[in-house]
Amino acid sequence: MAQENLSVVLHAKGDLRLETRPVPEPGPNEVLLQMHSVGICGSDVHYWQHGRIGDFVLKKPMVLGHEAAGRVVKVGSAVTHLKPGDRVAIEPGVPREMDEFFKGGQYNLSPTIFFCATPPDDGNLCRYYTHSANFCYKLPDNVTFEEGALIEPLSVGIHACRRAGVTLGSTVLICGAGPIGLVSLLVAKAMGASKVIITDLFAERLGMAKELGADFQLTVKKGDGPQQLAKTVEDTLGAQPQITIECTGVESCIQTALYATRSGGVVMLVGLGAPMTTVPLVNAAVREVDIRGVFRYCNTWPMAIAMLSSGKVNVKPLVTHRFPLEQAVQAFETTRQGLGIKVMLKCDKNDQSP
Repeated sequence: MAQENLSVVLHAKGDLRLETRPVPEPGPNEVLLQMHSVGICGSDVHYWQHGRIGDFVLKKPMVLGHEAAGRVVKVGSAVTHLKPGDRVAIEPGVPREMDEFFKGGQYNLSPTIFFCATPPDDGNLCRYYTHSANFCYKLPDNVTFEEGALIEPLSVGIHACRRAGVTLGSTVLICGAGPIGLVSLLVAKAMGASKVIITDLFAERLGMAKELGADFQLTVKKGDGPQQLAKTVEDTLGAQPQITIECTGVESCIQTALYATRSGGVVMLVGLGAPMTTVPLVNAAVREVDIRGVFRYCNTWPMAIAMLSSGKVNVKPLVTHRFPLEQAVQAFETTRQGLGIKVMLKCDKNDQSP
């Protein structure tokens, strides 16, 4: 095994470096992975640009990356379900203790959870990485490494659509056609939504949304009034949507989401913005519009793998840029500039295929 473990490390706000770290040894319940494909997420870029996200503050150097897939090269002494050579997708959130959230099946809400590339926990944008074997999921032969890496953003869409109650015949509004808006679209359609309308500022993103199955695309402009936009959504759909999935975190978009959703419906808040946000709460309250949040996901990897393997969901078009690990800084710059949809880093020198 080449003992060179090139890693993408954030030292401080704006200080992103490529450095060589030792190849780690797996613990009894862990596996050592040779990383293959790792997607860059908006949160990775946010840590790079700002050094923090909310209460999660970078205090010491941290390896970035949490949308990942790789190949098992070594297994810990207690691991029985995986073996060297297995191709796996990595669920980045691993609960550290069996608390009430864990027992209740909401392990994503456990306050002590380990999570890749959330301070102080290291991520997996490197050549070799160890992870809890229980949170590595074997990929079927017909699912690529890149699709495996895209299960992480896809999981956000699954968790959002599940919590929103998307089902056969649902009508859905999605605010924002970035990676998370687009995976939410894919999942909503796979779960049986009959009509999905999606909004964005950028026509090229809406073009991708159309390609992925959106029934209606609505280009919004910065100054558009939320109530007017809500009316346009209703006119386009022919009725108010039963469910709105808000993926921007922008105040005006959250306002639009609440006005647009039909009485008795659900607004899912997926995008994160300012901690204090002014919204038409009374309007939503008197119309019994439920406002629900999501924090990452839980219990989504098996469903995501089944969706991809069966061909029910196709995430391949989301990858618009690829860079070898050595060009990580350029890859991050591409994501920061908002070019394309999903930028993928290829970590295996000898296998740069999807």
